[in-house]
Amino acid sequence: MTKIDFTTLDLKENVVNTKRVSKTVKGGRISRQSVLVVVGDGNGHVGYGIGKSSETPEAIRKAIEEAKKNLIEVPIVNTTIPHEIIGEFGAGKVLLKPAAPGTGIIAGGTVRSVIEMAGIKDIRSKCLRSTNKINVVKATFEALKSLRTAEQVARMRDKTVEEIL
Repeated sequence: MTKIDFTTLDLKENVVNTKRVSKTVKGGRISRQSVLVVVGDGNGHVGYGIGKSSETPEAIRKAIEEAKKNLIEVPIVNTTIPHEIIGEFGAGKVLLKPAAPGTGIIAGGTVRSVIEMAGIKDIRSKCLRSTNKINVVKATFEALKSLRTAEQVARMRDKTVEEIL
């Protein structure tokens, strides 16, 4: 897979989750912030990152930097995805289904943020197992990474698009 150059893209970011985590040491508790951020250009490119720091703004900055390194390209057919797919990561499992134009984004908050940043306008989704935000985002990315258009499948199999369909 080729690396996407994020400097040429107009990326927007969305903070999906912030949580306060603490570590207990001999002198007491050390608290830090953990932030999950999704970035995308609304035109088929999306990435996610997790940043940790003692201050929230610094954690967000780190998460955005990591998200820019983890960009993927999502195939979009008209305003939806090419086919139905299930993405799994850990205990997180996400079902993504294409929808007719005008349907809108039918998805929970965590999946919705990834889908909106990718630029998909019509889709139906369902979280099937865990609702842990990090695992749901990673499962959604696994699903989006696995999507293939009919042209890509035809090219891989050395056939025409008509033979595939």
